[in-house]
Amino acid sequence: MIRRLIILLLIVGCDYAPTEHEHEHTHDTEHAQGYIFLFGEFYNIETTTNISLVESGLTGDIPPEIGNLSNLEKLYLNDNQLTGEIPSEIGNLTNLTNLNLGYNQLTGEIPSEIGQLTSLTYLTLSDNQLTGEIHPEIGNLTNIEYLWLHSNQLTGEIPPEIGNLINLEHLALFQNQLTGEMPQEVCDLIESNNLWINAILDGNNLINTCN
Repeated sequence: MIRRLIILLLIVGCDYAPTEHEHEHTHDTEHAQGYIFLFGEFYNIETTTNISLVESGLTGDIPPEIGNLSNLEKLYLNDNQLTGEIPSEIGNLTNLTNLNLGYNQLTGEIPSEIGQLTSLTYLTLSDNQLTGEIHPEIGNLTNIEYLWLHSNQLTGEIPPEIGNLINLEHLALFQNQLTGEMPQEVCDLIESNNLWINAILDGNNLINTCN
């Protein structure tokens, strides 16, 4: 019996693939041990606070499982070849202070769930292929200091809720397809925080109503 089993393993061993049940068991075991597998590495759900994979040749989608890293504070995935949409699960990372997904090939809308990341001080989604409008939830990021959404294909009007971002030091919305008048709330913010208005107007179809 043992000899027959050895022979069988020798015949099929190189082509062996785990069954769906075995995949599920492995997946459950990984989560039971408190780890998730992202970008070719295992990350501890409880203790991972920083992921920096800048210029790492990453391709494909951002896995939604990244939303399980509830203690993550800094996430740098910029300067890669990531594609697909930003997963809404990123809104679960409520301890994030720094998020940089710039210089990739991301598409789709900016998820409104980003408005849940109220600890953010630095957000860069620039130089992608993002479309759609800037959701008003962006105004929830009242601790934000750097907001760079430039060089995408964003459309619609600038939400007046951006005027809530009283800690802003840099606001870059240039090189999109934004239209309409500049909201008075944003004009007031530009004046009070000494923001550079051309970093908003350039490359858009906005009507400058600021004094």
